[in-house]
Amino acid sequence: MKNLLSIIFLFCTFNAFTQINPNEGNKSDISYKYRISTPGITLPQFVTTSWNDRTNTQHIELHIKRNLDDKNIIGIKLATWRLFQPMGILWWDGLLDKIDSETEFYPGHVRETGIGVSYQRMLWKGLFAAVEVLPQHKTYLDENQSKIGNGFKLYTSYHLGYHLSFGKSKRFFIEPQVHCQNWVIDTNTPAEFKVLDDKWRNYFLFEPNLYLGVKF
Repeated sequence: MKNLLSIIFLFCTFNAFTQINPNEGNKSDISYKYRISTPGITLPQFVTTSWNDRTNTQHIELHIKRNLDDKNIIGIKLATWRLFQPMGILWWDGLLDKIDSETEFYPGHVRETGIGVSYQRMLWKGLFAAVEVLPQHKTYLDENQSKIGNGFKLYTSYHLGYHLSFGKSKRFFIEPQVHCQNWVIDTNTPAEFKVLDDKWRNYFLFEPNLYLGVKF
């Protein structure tokens, strides 16, 4: 599965690059005040595994943003996902190996859902930095998908990426990026979930992603 995700990620990036033509059309990024986008890396979950598969994160995320000017962009983030193991297991901790071995799986799942805000700053040409703050409501489910508790998490993420517009009117765009996230507030975790969370960190580093979007 990880090889398939990598192939899809690279194909989308290459395909977008081949369509970019800076001489086409007269539209600039600021010509469109609004944009919507979604992380493309979540799309394979709809075709590679069953929706109810143990390791399917059921990740749905949407960003609605507005250009304040040619440098500053603010937005609203809507997101929901389902975790099957602690988020704080890093790449060099053997993240992918632990998914294969199932040694750190929760005794069920935790569903995290929230509405947050984002700020994106264009630094140089298409290079940008962004920060997102997402308060989340947590719902804990046992292995039979029965609710066993609720909690709250304050999830923040920090992004560095590059904005690439393409098409005749430069209405469509991609944003390859890498981001880091942390959650300093995380409450009401059931004991059987907390014992696993406490083994790992309250942050994750260097997650690659590719956002796909349209301006209007």
